[in-house]
Amino acid sequence: MTGHDDQGKAIVEMDGFAPNQKVRPGTGLVSTLVWVTEETPAKLDTRLDRADQTIGVPPPKNGSVLRVVDFPPVNSQRTAVSQEDILKEMGVKDTASTPARHAFMHRTASVDYAFVLSGEIDMLLDDSEVHMKTGDIMVQQGTNHAWVNNSNEICRVAFVLIDGLDPLKKE
Repeated sequence: MTGHDDQGKAIVEMDGFAPNQKVRPGTGLVSTLVWVTEETPAKLDTRLDRADQTIGVPPPKNGSVLRVVDFPPVNSQRTAVSQEDILKEMGVKDTASTPARHAFMHRTASVDYAFVLSGEIDMLLDDSEVHMKTGDIMVQQGTNHAWVNNSNEICRVAFVLIDGLDPLKKE
């Protein structure tokens, strides 16, 4: 993480592994929180590790989240986990407009940039899916979806989530 010293010179403030990592029970996926902003425009002079906090999947109101997720291959044990338990662990309310096609289905009011860093993964939508592989990028705009690794290798995806206006909310 870069920043500025007291004289305004550009410096490296932090360099190393992102320590805020957790394994999600039941699914076995590993989520590493890299950075969080809680405002737009973002404050650029905090001199703090903004990932040193506990946060669900959705970004803060008017904020953003950068995280890297390692998705293990699915198996019968991982798919037996209830959607209710997964949503609770993710900090996501059940906002689906249709019945879930998969236990991993969820929706956030955010624009999500997903970068497949390694491996392969399927993004399921309500009644379709997209197969993604290393180097692929997805822009996901508040849709009901699930990330399912049907391969035999771990898939690593970097996500940037930016708070948005929910297209399904009538206000």
